[in-house]
Amino acid sequence: MAPVGRGKKAKKTVTKYVLDCTHPAEDSILDPADFISFLNARVKVGGKTGNLGSSIMITKEKHCVNLSTDIPLSKRYLKYLTKKYLKKQNLRDWLRVVANSKNSFELRYFQVDNEEADE
Repeated sequence: MAPVGRGKKAKKTVTKYVLDCTHPAEDSILDPADFISFLNARVKVGGKTGNLGSSIMITKEKHCVNLSTDIPLSKRYLKYLTKKYLKKQNLRDWLRVVANSKNSFELRYFQVDNEEADE
């Protein structure tokens, strides 16, 4: 039998995600504080909402929402919740969620081409 390492605990890896809301927040379309309260109410830990505890920390810096977690949380789940928030606020038609790096998202406006106006 192989020896069992007792007393050793695995390192908790902290994953940090950044949701950049600069463009809509500067135009006063989206309130990052309201978005944080939405995330606090909707993020599921262990299959239950409102169960964040000390495992997930959600903070705000200027127009960015920072989320740090020491439990597994997928980036795709954060994108899903962001889209759900935009839909609830009726902003989904004007804003989209774009990944600009490995651990960050950005809310951008859709590019609208006015080809009909040129004709």
